[in-house]
This record gives sequence, C-alpha cells and structure tokens, in this order.
Amino acid sequence: MEMIATALPALGQAWALILQPMVLGYLVLGVVMGLAVGVFPGLGGIAGLSLLLPFMFGMDPVLGLALMIGMVAVVPTSDTFASVLMGIPGSSASQATVLDGFPMAKRGEAARALSAAFTSSLFGGLVGAAFLTLFILVARPIVLAFGLPEMLMITVFGLSMVAILAGRVALKGVAAAGLGLLIGTIGEADAGGSLRMSTYDIPYLIDGLQLVIVGLGIFAIPEIVSLLRQDRAISQDANLGAGWADGVRDWFANKWLSVRCSIIGVVVGVIPGLGGSVVDWIAYGHTVQSTRDTSEFGLGNVRGVIGPESSNNAKEGGGLVPTLLFGIPGSGSMAIFIGAIALLGSGDIEVGPSMLRDNLDITYSIVWLLALANVVGTLLCIAASGGIARLTTIRFTYLAPFLFMLIAFAAFQSGQNFEDLLALFAIGLIGVFLRRFDWSRPAFLIGFVLSNPIEKFSNQAVQIASFRFRKSFEEGMEYVFSPIVIVLIVITVLSVVFGLRQAKAIAAEGEVPTGSKRAPVAFLLLIMGYVVAALINANAIPDYNMTDKIVPLVVGGVTLAACLMLMVQMMRRPESDAVFADKEMAGEDADAPHGLWGTLAWFAGLIAATWVVGFILALVGFLLAFFRIRAGCGWGKTLLLSAAGVGFMCLMASALNRDFPPGLLQDAFDLPWPLR
Repeated sequence: MEMIATALPALGQAWALILQPMVLGYLVLGVVMGLAVGVFPGLGGIAGLSLLLPFMFGMDPVLGLALMIGMVAVVPTSDTFASVLMGIPGSSASQATVLDGFPMAKRGEAARALSAAFTSSLFGGLVGAAFLTLFILVARPIVLAFGLPEMLMITVFGLSMVAILAGRVALKGVAAAGLGLLIGTIGEADAGGSLRMSTYDIPYLIDGLQLVIVGLGIFAIPEIVSLLRQDRAISQDANLGAGWADGVRDWFANKWLSVRCSIIGVVVGVIPGLGGSVVDWIAYGHTVQSTRDTSEFGLGNVRGVIGPESSNNAKEGGGLVPTLLFGIPGSGSMAIFIGAIALLGSGDIEVGPSMLRDNLDITYSIVWLLALANVVGTLLCIAASGGIARLTTIRFTYLAPFLFMLIAFAAFQSGQNFEDLLALFAIGLIGVFLRRFDWSRPAFLIGFVLSNPIEKFSNQAVQIASFRFRKSFEEGMEYVFSPIVIVLIVITVLSVVFGLRQAKAIAAEGEVPTGSKRAPVAFLLLIMGYVVAALINANAIPDYNMTDKIVPLVVGGVTLAACLMLMVQMMRRPESDAVFADKEMAGEDADAPHGLWGTLAWFAGLIAATWVVGFILALVGFLLAFFRIRAGCGWGKTLLLSAAGVGFMCLMASALNRDFPPGLLQDAFDLPWPLR
C-alpha cells in the first residue's frame, strides 16, 4: 500500500508533464525522425539517437525525453519496411522478419505483411510499457537498496551476457566487449588522474572518446558504406498491393502468439546487453516450434512476421528496466539513451536508483511516452507506407552524401574539435571491419559505455570495503557479499554457462559467409596489437596509483586471453569454419561494383578538405564532385542537389545555433558565417 501511495502522485505528475502540447509535439517530431531513420537499413535506433545526442545539451528534460523516446519507439516498427520491401534487415532487431516478410512481398502481399507487422509492433510496445509500469512499482524499494557492490555485480552481469551471447563464435563476443572497454578507458582516469593511451601532446584524447562518435562510427558508417558500394536502389518495386485489413485479421487470429512473443521480448530486453541481436530469433524459434505445419516458414508464413515483430517492440520496454533502474544499457540504443539523459537540462538527472528516488515522475513520463509513441508511430507508418515504398526505389548513391554530411556535422557537435572528425573516421574503420568479420558491434558499444561505471563502482566499492575490513573482517564480508551480490554472482555464472551452450545459434551480424584465413587472422593480430599496447601503457602507471591501472590491466588480460584462444582456433580449424567469417567473400559485399577503400575515400576526402577550407566550403566541393563523378549526374541535377544539401545544413545549423568545423582557411582569414 505504501508503494502504491508513493507511486500514484508520481503517475499523476507524469501525465501532467506528458499532456502538454509542446511535449506531444516533440514526441511526434521524434516519431517522424525515427520513421525516417528506420526506413534505411542499418540506420537503427543507435545511429538515430547518436544524431540527436549533440542537441540534447541543456534541453528541457521532458522535451528531450519525448524527442528521444519517439525515435526509440518507432525504429523497431519502421525498420520493417526494409525487411519486407527490400529483403534487407532494417536493423539487427528485424533480421527474422525478412525470412517470411520478403517472400510475402514478392508474391504481392506486402501490405498484408506490413499490416500484420505494424499491429504486432503496436501490441508489443504497449505490453512493454505496461510491464515497465508494474515493474517500477514493485521493484523500486529493492532497487533503492542497491549499493556499490551490487551495482558493480550487475554491471559485470551485463558485460558477461553481452560478451557471451554476442555471436556464433563466443570468443569474438568476449574480445569485442573487451576492446570496447579498453577504448572506453582512453584518457584521464577519474580516480587518480593518470593518462591512459593518451599524452598531453594530444589534448583531444585526454577527455576520451565521445559516445556520439563511437555510436556513429561503429553502426552508421559501416552500413552506409556497404549500401553505397552496391550502387543501386534499395528496392526495385514500390507496389504494396492490397490486404491491410487481412494483416490485422491475421494478428487477431494469432493474438496469443503475439502475447507470448511480447513476453519473450520483455524478458530478453530486461537482460542487459541482449536486446535486438537475439530477441527476434528467439521469438521466431518459438513461433516455428508452436506451429504444427512448419512447411511454409521461410516461404511467406504470416506467423513468421507476427512473432518477431511482437517481440522486438516489447524489448524496448524491457530494455528500459536495467537502463532506468540500474544505469545498465539493455541494448545499444539504450546505451546512447543513458548518455543523452545526462546532457538534459542542468545535468541533474541520472539513471539508476537515484532516478527512482528523486525523479519518479520523470521515470513514469518515459514509460507512457513510450506507449504513446508506439501508437503514433504505428499510425504514421501505415499512413506513410505508400510514399516510403516509393522512396526506397531511389538510388542510394543520391542519399549517401547527405548521410555523410549529417554524420560529420553531428560528430563535430560532440566536442567542437576538428579531431572529432578524425576520431569518427577511425572508429568507422573499426566498425567496418567488425561488421566484415562478424565481430559483435553491440558488444563493442556496450563495453565502451560500461567502461566508466564499472571502473567507478569497482574503485569506490574497494575503498569502502577496505575501510570496513579494517574495522572488522565480518563487517567487510557482509558489505562485499550481501545476499543480492551472492544472487547476482550465481546468476552471472549460470548465464555464462547457458550462453556458451547457446552462442552458436546467435548471429550478431546475420548470416556471414566464410572466406580465407588471411584477412580474419590479420584483423585479429591488429586487435591483439592494440590490446598489448594498452596493457603496456597501463602497467607503466605507478603502483601507488593502482586504482587507475587495475581495470585496464584486468580487462586487457581477459581480452588478450580471448584473442589468443581465438588464434588457436584459427590455427586448428578449416577455412569453412564460422571463425573465418568474411562478408567480402560472398553476398552483396563481395559482388559490389565499388571497392571498400574507394568508397571510404569519399568520406576521407570530405574530412581532409574540411581541415583545409572548413566544413561548408569542403561540403560544396564534396557534393559537386560526388554527384557529378560518383553518381554520374548532369550538371543541372548536380547543382540542384548540392545546393539543397548545403542549404539544409545551413538552415539546421542556424536554427540550432551551431557552428561548423573550421579549417586552416578560417585560421588565416576572418570569414562571415557560415564560412567561418
């Protein structure tokens, strides 16, 4: 009763915050932006939120949350367009939808497939929001009892899950998460101020890499480069056909399947680190197992659309549980979400137990914004289906330069340094090769995000435990091994054992063909080289400052051990083994008419020109050259598209009061805006 009495006023305050015209307007704006992002394969919630991140600085908390929740909620719905209409997973959360959605579209039932998918997504999203409401009500007093040892153990639990359940080769998941952790430790340590993998001669690295840059580099750049290399329209046919009502009837006929898969989505979403890379396959497997006649699966069975789409929207509600209650990202998009919340308002909102204690009304606002965004997103997806289907027939070569333009601008806003663009390109290269060789990019990102909290919790917990052990051994043991810590240790061990058994069934990057040994081994050697350098650097920190060296030493040691075991596997196994996965050897990447390095050279050219003449002048030259040479446009179309891109960039920067990256020209001359 006391819990209900505490929660009811907060619920009323939350609805008062939500039902403001300005808040609803930002929610709809976020939904529209999420719809636009989700349409393009690969640009899921992570890339979308990364683009929003620089604009969260100082924004009103409720407005900023409405904008982000609107985008997060609709991406698992709108990415269905790519899966059904193109046969390309719109994101990792819609891989299974391709198996039956695309065959339905090819036989003229695209509208039926989309309708069933949107209805399932709406239902799953509402289930996720309802679960989150009840869970917050029940779990709030438990969460408030969590101390530093408990927070450290649940962080370790999240890391263990994302590492083990991150791909067909479990060691790659461990190494990817470890690499993300090590890159997250770059810069000045919080505790003792030691510099790690950086020097005062390179001031940019002292503050470490920004989340927005890592998110864009790891996820957005690899997918844009892959699509641009293929030099074709995303889809060849914009005809949806009839059957919108049939899809709704299909969902109603399979409503209990939708209920079960929504619950699966919520449960998987609650587990830190799993998220979209596995939930749709688990739901799809359950869908097949619960169907008597399985002969139509993979050929256009509507149940194969309803199951995965119910789960991937419900997981967003589940993913908010560890995100809001513990500060542990439940997925890659939730990792970006955590960073964005810290930037809102005056920065006094912090996810975790303190949010439930001090900002319960904000917490419930997030829950019901999620529910409203699902309703608005579903209605907009249905209304926009015809136009979006036509948009996907546009040659991607016309879209890529605008995406490069937006990504470069967004990255610069994170630190207002030209080095932001260099870091974006470097992380983008890492993302390209992680994708190519089937290393889990979600594992890398969540490792990066958790690098700071795991170090903070471990350092503080060790200091307090040392103090209590000095008082008495019993008091120290009671603090370190509380009942919650013991339960979490048991759960972590069980999750690792279970994960090792199930890892082979999980494809973090979809089905990746195998290739020769040379390229995967070379990439592994590069990773090992960086890990060894990080270990040497951490070991050089003086022993009196153990708090700054212990985490990179432990993480580096585990990562190096995983890499060495992976090397042994590569030496003993044939080239056909999954450990030698390589997208360049078969499929669209191998058949692409344009090479990887030639495509990356365009983005590198934009960055190099920015260093010389500044962003706007570089953008003018980049767009003119790209549309004229790479896209083969006539001068009329080239000038029109280039002017549209530069004009949009100037309009957006002016409205948001943002600057552009300067170059050597701006250092030498005082130029007017927007050239300065």
